[in-house]
Amino acid sequence: MKTLKELLGGLEYKVVRGNVDEVEISSVVYDSKKVEPGCLFICISGARFDGHDFAADVVDKGARVLLTEKDVDIPGESDAIVIRVENTRYAMAFVSAAWFGHPVDHLTVIGVTGTKGKTTTTYLTKAVLEEAGYHVGLVGTIETIIGDRHIPAKNTTPESYVLQETFAEMVKEGINVVVMEVSSQALMLHRTQGFVFDYGVFTNIEPDHIGPNEHEDFADYLRCKGLLFKQCRVGIVNSDDPHTEELLKDHTCEIRTFGLKENAELRAEDAELIKTPGELGVKFHIKGTYDIPDVEVGTPGSFSVYNALCASAICLNFNVSDEQLKTALKTAHVRGRIEAVPVSDSFSLIIDYAHNAMALESLLTSLREYDPGRLVCVFGCGGNRSKLRRYEMGEVSGKLADFTIITSDNPRFEEPADIMNDIETGILKTEGKYIKIQDRKEAIAYAIHNGQPGDLIILAGKGHEDYQEIEGVKHPMDERVLIHEILEEDKKSN
Repeated sequence: MKTLKELLGGLEYKVVRGNVDEVEISSVVYDSKKVEPGCLFICISGARFDGHDFAADVVDKGARVLLTEKDVDIPGESDAIVIRVENTRYAMAFVSAAWFGHPVDHLTVIGVTGTKGKTTTTYLTKAVLEEAGYHVGLVGTIETIIGDRHIPAKNTTPESYVLQETFAEMVKEGINVVVMEVSSQALMLHRTQGFVFDYGVFTNIEPDHIGPNEHEDFADYLRCKGLLFKQCRVGIVNSDDPHTEELLKDHTCEIRTFGLKENAELRAEDAELIKTPGELGVKFHIKGTYDIPDVEVGTPGSFSVYNALCASAICLNFNVSDEQLKTALKTAHVRGRIEAVPVSDSFSLIIDYAHNAMALESLLTSLREYDPGRLVCVFGCGGNRSKLRRYEMGEVSGKLADFTIITSDNPRFEEPADIMNDIETGILKTEGKYIKIQDRKEAIAYAIHNGQPGDLIILAGKGHEDYQEIEGVKHPMDERVLIHEILEEDKKSN
């Protein structure tokens, strides 16, 4: 139990109805289906439902207090208290932090934002800090990790109540550092309010997440990313990105920089590709505020250098030795991010989450540097999403891959064939060779069975996902499992 005044501490509010003195709250709820007697119900205006519309219902169920941002209609005879704030999502973050006893007071919290590299950077950071003896929790696109528990993620950054509940569980587990992905949507919707990040991190930014229910334009996307640097003590940013200066406008934190160019405080220099049987990687020298030679990462490309350098820029603020840093970066692997899967001694296969044009272009361009026999790209696009993404991804693969296999991704409520035809429209703008195979397992099998010596096969778009969403149902489908089945079937047929 907490008193209402405890929960409202630090917030500006107006008492519309009732009296806040000596009121005890049994629980904090923002889902009308979970209301219980004595609770504080927070009316959230969502994309599909508005909690204000359920005011009378939740009062009938016993809600003691309603936190609102607009007028509500409740029974006149009720003794429910109504509190008005400017923004209930913002207020929910502070109320949730108070409800769980401000768990961040016992944690060091690292928030990573950017268009690309968030997931990989968080896992690399976790690996390095654990190598140095820290107990590290993780919150991100793939999962939340609390000790030995791995909880599949619903959002990159959870709602503020869930986030504070997660922090509280981490404190109980003995975790002392949390590294988390911070999406622009989360910043826009105040999910990360109610506390201050110890470190805010910026990887890069390019136009993405622009459209209905997301960001109206790139300027808004950039502005929301920049909010992190008004809510952290130290900002660690990629100084190579052309938008960094604008992103940091009106920042309130100390700034530290990393990058490949001379103006960065922490730099990666003398990068060289590592290409051995079954391994594609990169080696570089960290210079600037630290001097650490022969840093290796077991994933290919310049973006792997950026991710590793970013993680280094974070971890070197902790008590981490050069050897601990190098050991962790060399051995860390992230599911679905440049993930190598052994299939043949003569060619390589990689699974990656690249699911838009810029990510696919970055991936294929980086892999081309390793001079493969052929770059073979297997991908589809999600249904009920922008058609522009399909055209763009088709055009990128047509230009950069030697051969493209168009297949199905998450068709959702669209016909897979229609999505594939849109991808084909993009490829036809190029001279790229391609084939269409709708069944994803058949498409992967085709790529494997037709692999040539030196080929590099990329399965793009699914990454860590272990399902295929069709007409509202998520059917089990893990590409690693599909590959295993294909190889086993080949053994039996031989």
